[in-house]
Amino acid sequence: MHRILGVLTATMLACMSGAEASAGTTDAVGGNAASIDVAALLTAANGAPPMICALAAQSVRNGGWNDRSDAPYTPLGDAPSLRNRDEDYRGRNSIQFSAADNERLLAGLASGDACVRELSVRLVSWQREENVASALLSRLGSTDASMRAIAAFGLGLSEPASAVDPLIAALRDAASNVRANAAWALGRIENGRAVTPLIGLFRDADAKVREAAVVATGRIDSSTAVAALMRVLQNDESPRVRRVAAWALGQKEAHEAVDVLGTALGKESDPRVREMIVWALGNSRGRSATAAITNALRRDDDDAVRETAAWALAELNDRTAVEALGVAAAGDKSSRVRGTAAWGIGQLRGEGGKAPAGLLKVLRDSEDDVRLKAAWALGQIGDPASLDAIRDALKAEQSNEVRRALIRAMIKAGGRSEQALTELLSSSDATVREAAVRGLAGNNSFNPWPWPWPRPRPFP
Repeated sequence: MHRILGVLTATMLACMSGAEASAGTTDAVGGNAASIDVAALLTAANGAPPMICALAAQSVRNGGWNDRSDAPYTPLGDAPSLRNRDEDYRGRNSIQFSAADNERLLAGLASGDACVRELSVRLVSWQREENVASALLSRLGSTDASMRAIAAFGLGLSEPASAVDPLIAALRDAASNVRANAAWALGRIENGRAVTPLIGLFRDADAKVREAAVVATGRIDSSTAVAALMRVLQNDESPRVRRVAAWALGQKEAHEAVDVLGTALGKESDPRVREMIVWALGNSRGRSATAAITNALRRDDDDAVRETAAWALAELNDRTAVEALGVAAAGDKSSRVRGTAAWGIGQLRGEGGKAPAGLLKVLRDSEDDVRLKAAWALGQIGDPASLDAIRDALKAEQSNEVRRALIRAMIKAGGRSEQALTELLSSSDATVREAAVRGLAGNNSFNPWPWPWPRPRPFP
């Protein structure tokens, strides 16, 4: 066990080093690639526990998207994964192995051990060379369905243009794992010729295939699939498929889907689907979506849905939503919702507006992050009527970051050269003292100054 862990850990570090070097010179890439002992790696991988293998696979994953940031079917299957879905390695160039190592990796695709297959397909696909693509394409025609699925996986990782037509043909494969991986691969290649064949899979009997086809369609820049995606959202029996259909519609900023999304939001029982529908409505940038999103912010029983609704209202840039955001900022049970609602007010109200009463109440919130967002929003607005509330908050505030935001808000609202700023000159935090000095000098600029962001959007 210790030997396996040691070899795989060393290989992980070598692979990551090679990937980072690939942004530099070819010589550096070659040097790092040569340090990977492929034979030792595959020997150690044989029989390795899934978690250890997943760690090794993480370092050579080649990028991706989906819940697991990966293909629907991988050799490790549902093994534990530590992959970070927000990263994408596709911008990194290829690394090179010797001809002998390439043969070992290609032979590893047929291994009886899942870890060997997993690492082999990832490493061999990292080399975006025509001979690697040809080898994978030849295996796409194998009589073994598991080999065809691995080949489709590898082609999605390496993204050769020559794979588009063979992968389109593989969408008709008798094996569901091959169809799903072929759809996933076409989504990564992003060739418009695949859209119509992918739409043909929206009625596939296997939910995983439908999900992969819908996500792939969302990745391809084409409006052809919008009507079909709306039907999937309305009718598919799988919550996972409905969720990615909403994501695809949002990804395409499909204005014509706003009414369908709003109706679906009112009927949907799965909170993760509702969350994605609200995100899609916000991404549509159509103000006709305001009513449906506001209703979700006020009434949905899921915290993530309400938080996404607060973000979406700010994205729509509809200032009529300020009142609803103020109510949420002041009274929602979730600190995440309160904070994102406060952020949304700052996005919408803008300089010269009036601060809603709910935003002033948030200055007394129990959570630092919520108070920070409220103070930042007040700085965006610069309402002189908020000065008394800001001064009171400064007297009680213990967080230096929030105090800096409050100083900025006070200055933006017209409060300068007063006792509160002078007292802050004795703060133990240098950034607070700097902010106070700027304020006393009448300088509205803060660098750095707080810029709170809501959490990232939901991904399929």
